[in-house]
Amino acid sequence: MRVLLSNDDGVHAAGLRALAAAFEGDEVWVVAPDREQSASSHAISLHRPLRMIEVAPRWYAVDGTPTDAVYMGLNLVLRQAQPDVVVSGVNHGPNLGNDVLYSGTVAAAMEAALLGVNAVAVSLAAPPPHDFAEAARFAAALARQMIASAPPAPMLLNVNVPPGPVRGYRFTRLGRRTYGNEVVEKTDPRGRKYYWIGGEGGARNEDIPGSDCNTAQLEGLVAVTPLHLDSTHDPMLQQLRSWTVPGFTKEPAP
Repeated sequence: MRVLLSNDDGVHAAGLRALAAAFEGDEVWVVAPDREQSASSHAISLHRPLRMIEVAPRWYAVDGTPTDAVYMGLNLVLRQAQPDVVVSGVNHGPNLGNDVLYSGTVAAAMEAALLGVNAVAVSLAAPPPHDFAEAARFAAALARQMIASAPPAPMLLNVNVPPGPVRGYRFTRLGRRTYGNEVVEKTDPRGRKYYWIGGEGGARNEDIPGSDCNTAQLEGLVAVTPLHLDSTHDPMLQQLRSWTVPGFTKEPAP
């Protein structure tokens, strides 16, 4: 199996090394950011050139975002030999609920799915110190099952692994997670104000049965959540078709 790995914690991150080790015996390629890019979401560098260096055989560092790295990996490094799967991670912390909207780890996997390749984003849902071996082992097994199932369209899975030995997994839906709405104002030594957003209390999860948050953080099981690339809100679309905007002509749906 040919595998492309990436992440948002940087090309030298311990989680990435653990993931590469878990695919022993497979053809592993790595194209990852040259430094940490956490919470970079799906940013792509369109207004400056990118630089890429080979830091080891089949192991490349890109001076851009996780999306840039996967784009380069699929459209340049592996342009003539596409991978069977792209795996992003192992992230140094969880990507649960609405974290997926901000996560560079998830964005890297999402870019792969947008470009037509099956993809898995995997995160260790635990605070430091981190032991990534079990999360990497589960991700590799899941990726192999994904390829064996031969999905008719590119599949995108978001995986959160609790700490310790894996004792079970569950297929889940996204939960809801907030970091607070605080803006913390401070003053630097030169008297200028600066700000931290998100507050200081850490993330809080809503109690939603069957969600990835509950599964990984309350029940201690691996949460595997399928993500959809089409963000259209179909029920709302049907409602909007009954609207009339005064002064303008509404065309019928095709």
